[in-house]
Amino acid sequence: PRPRRPAGRMGGWTASAIAASVTLFLVAGVCEVGGGWLVWQACREGKPWWWALIGSCGLILYGFVPCAQPIADFGRLYAAYGGFFVALSVAWAKVFDGFKPDAGDFIGCAIALIGVGVILFYPRPGGGVEPGASAVFPKLANET
Repeated sequence: PRPRRPAGRMGGWTASAIAASVTLFLVAGVCEVGGGWLVWQACREGKPWWWALIGSCGLILYGFVPCAQPIADFGRLYAAYGGFFVALSVAWAKVFDGFKPDAGDFIGCAIALIGVGVILFYPRPGGGVEPGASAVFPKLANET
């Protein structure tokens, strides 16, 4: 095995770990926001009951997606996901509900996503990615 590089400025993150993490945040967002939207549609907008069933399945799947993240700390992972959730919620509403975001929505999303960057990439002892933390992608955090 090659020697591991020091954490450095990116807290030990590699390009493939970043790509996997962002993809998983997006998948989690689609499961949560999409699932919640389908339940909302069934309960509040009169759509068929099976929309709520499909939405509930998406919400259940959402609970498992974060387990694939290369981040071992639950609190840090969910805090970072919160920023993605803010932006994805606005985007979903724009695409599927005709919501018209205003400057405040865009500024709020930008602040939330900047917060994601700070949470994930702040230089801390041990870096931001924990080797072997992902139940699905354990080698992503071990790249050198």
